[in-house]
Amino acid sequence: MLLLRLILIVALTANGRTVCRLRGGTQQPEFAQDGDIIIGGIFSFRTGQDYFTETFQAIPDFRKCNNFNLREFRFAQTMIFAINQINTNPKMLSGVRLGYKIYDNCGTMDILRAALALVSGLKEEVNEHDCTDTETVQAILGHSGSSPTIAFLQIVGRFQIPVISHFATCACLSNRRKYPTFFRTVPSDNYQSKALAKLVSHFGWTWVGAVAVDNEYGLNGITAFIEAAEEYGVCIEYSEAFSSSDPPHVLKRIIETIKQSTSKVIVAFVSHREIQILASELYKQNITGLQWIGSDAWITDSSLTDSEGHTILLGSLGFAVAKANILGLGEHLRQLHPSQFPNSQFVKDFWEEVFDCSLNETVNTERQPCSGFESLQTTESQFTDVSELRFTKNVYKSVYAVAHALDVIIKCDDNKKTFFNRSCLDPKHIQPWQVLQNLNNINFTTGDGERVYFDSNGDSPARYELVNLQITTKGIMEGETVGFYDDSLPDDQQFLMNNISVAFANGLLEVPVSVCSKKCLPGTYKVLQKGKPICCHDCIPCPAGEITNLTESLQCLKCPVESWSNNQSDACIPKPVEFLAYHEILGTVLAFFSLLGIFLTMITTLIFFTHKETPLVRANNSELSFLLLFSLTLCFLCSLTFIGRPTEWSCMLRHTAFGVTFVLCMSCVLGKTMVVLIAFRATLPGSNILKWFGPAQQRFSVLAFTLIQVLICVLWLITKPPFPFMNMALYEDKIILQCDLGTAIGFYTVLGYIGFLALLCFVLAFLARKLPDNFNEAKFITFSMLIFCSVWITFIPAYISSPGKLSDAVEIFAILASTYGVLFCIFLPKCYIILFRPEQNTKKHIMGKTIKIDIQY
Repeated sequence: MLLLRLILIVALTANGRTVCRLRGGTQQPEFAQDGDIIIGGIFSFRTGQDYFTETFQAIPDFRKCNNFNLREFRFAQTMIFAINQINTNPKMLSGVRLGYKIYDNCGTMDILRAALALVSGLKEEVNEHDCTDTETVQAILGHSGSSPTIAFLQIVGRFQIPVISHFATCACLSNRRKYPTFFRTVPSDNYQSKALAKLVSHFGWTWVGAVAVDNEYGLNGITAFIEAAEEYGVCIEYSEAFSSSDPPHVLKRIIETIKQSTSKVIVAFVSHREIQILASELYKQNITGLQWIGSDAWITDSSLTDSEGHTILLGSLGFAVAKANILGLGEHLRQLHPSQFPNSQFVKDFWEEVFDCSLNETVNTERQPCSGFESLQTTESQFTDVSELRFTKNVYKSVYAVAHALDVIIKCDDNKKTFFNRSCLDPKHIQPWQVLQNLNNINFTTGDGERVYFDSNGDSPARYELVNLQITTKGIMEGETVGFYDDSLPDDQQFLMNNISVAFANGLLEVPVSVCSKKCLPGTYKVLQKGKPICCHDCIPCPAGEITNLTESLQCLKCPVESWSNNQSDACIPKPVEFLAYHEILGTVLAFFSLLGIFLTMITTLIFFTHKETPLVRANNSELSFLLLFSLTLCFLCSLTFIGRPTEWSCMLRHTAFGVTFVLCMSCVLGKTMVVLIAFRATLPGSNILKWFGPAQQRFSVLAFTLIQVLICVLWLITKPPFPFMNMALYEDKIILQCDLGTAIGFYTVLGYIGFLALLCFVLAFLARKLPDNFNEAKFITFSMLIFCSVWITFIPAYISSPGKLSDAVEIFAILASTYGVLFCIFLPKCYIILFRPEQNTKKHIMGKTIKIDIQY
């Protein structure tokens, strides 16, 4: 085995090198620069994409991206500018040179592919001895969208690589448990949602609609806004979500909702793509006069001016990060030339688009070849316009945040041993988790005085400018700063308006009115906010048991205790009265079994009467048997008193009749048991016991035992008898009519006396269980008493725990079960012998060969 291993090792190392191969193809970055430490970046210079369905018959290729997003291109160039600026700053990183790899991808799948490329490196083969040397970046900047960021964060985060976004504002990204490596230089949407709620409340708009993009950014943002709006007394008329890739009927439904709504203010938590689609469709249908409240994702996007129907958005208000000035960035952008990035196809496409010329005659024959003297220095372009830098500054801050974290690691000394007693680290051996650790603690100030730090969730301070889309002197729609919001200030000082005039819907200076006017119908009441009714009221259904028959009622009135509210909560109706009735299924079934028991008892009585002269009937004490059958009939009849509407007489009758009839039954069973024992004793030599328990004594014992129960019931009825009462506490919406025991002591005394006699019968019958086999009366009594005791032992907890009329059903069931048990166990075997085994109904068979006594009286 050892030899086989050695041969295998030699075969694998025959070429003399260790090779790690990257699965799949590699993706080259759009921009790249070598350095001692590499920072990754992911942006979307193109935002459109031709979608198609994957067949999965081959490895999915990179999808082609369309259009130009010059703001994203400017973000990437700002990252390059900041890195170059840091590399020329002798005070930072101690001569360590930063490099970058910047990817241009659109679509979540390709953005995720770019993130994985930054994590794994670009080499298809790694020949070094250490196969983990894969040119991994120390940090990733981007993406602008929340959804793509969420997609690759969960993978990149497992490698402890920090991700810093300049534009991903979804509040969900503040979850440190799910995204422990995420930071952002843009405030969370939680702050923006609160600011938008304050803005809406400031202008007195209490009835608004809400539209969101159908992804984490939009849904989380609009949900946070709705929650914050409720605190400021703002009501939401509707909330809709869609995305730019949805089918046309989704947009049509939202347009129809907006058209039919009464609110004049719409809060739109969408991107520039969705707002352009929405504005274009509203423009086509000539729906105007709407006041738009925008999120930071579109309110300052300069591409809106070029979209169809952009005038619909004139007067829009929204918050965006504050304007900023980055010294030297404008010159850096104007110096851009394709020769700087010879491998970048986007730069070539951009250059040809700006100057309407062709860098390669074989590619585009419709355009004239570029002369080579084209320059952005003399051309006005949205790309080079740095007059209103907002999110661009966030990219700049992100680069410097990483640089400061690296600077702390590189410049450590003996007095500041940061990492496990190691005074300094070689830049080539810096790990991403070390950068991550220091990012949590950075705190620096930019050149224009802005303080940069991250809180415990990786979020930046929330400071916004209130932007109003107005027509400027240039004749185009641009954002004008008309107010400020700073979450770090006291609540009453967070939102401030300046003295600049605000243009509202359609460019008018008059504040539009958007309030709710729906009336609360009968059955609902109006809930007002504290103080004056500054918000549209909510129509809340009256609670169960309360009604209002007025329109615009301020409160509901409770129904009387005997009544309950109807389904519409506009009228009180009498509560239904429930009891165990004959017409309901449960009552019918119980009554049926009661009558069936009476019928079977009468049949048994008839059988015994017609065969009363037979040895079997004579041997089993026919007098006590007939008396027992009579008591069983009364027991079955007694169960019927528990069914039907309870009255004063029925309540007293049901419990007393139950107690007396069952004692009569148990007395008869007890008498039969004693007769069995005495009859057996009488057969012994010299026994004279039979004369002490003759017919007279048997009748007296039955009468005595029964009179004791009668006395108990009389005392119960005299002191505190049962009575009918309406139980309104058990259910709110109905009344349970039932019998109150009056005193529980009387009921349990009656029940206890019955149980005592049943237990006595069981003990005596058990003692007589070993009588000769042919004389088996005691065995049958034992089984009947076993059933009887079992039923009534389980009855007590079931009776106590059963609510309302079910307690009566439980008691009936116990009566029927125990009565049937006595009837079947004692009389069924005898009836079987009488009817089907007459040959066993003889004196010789009954008495046996050794016992020669007649116990008939």
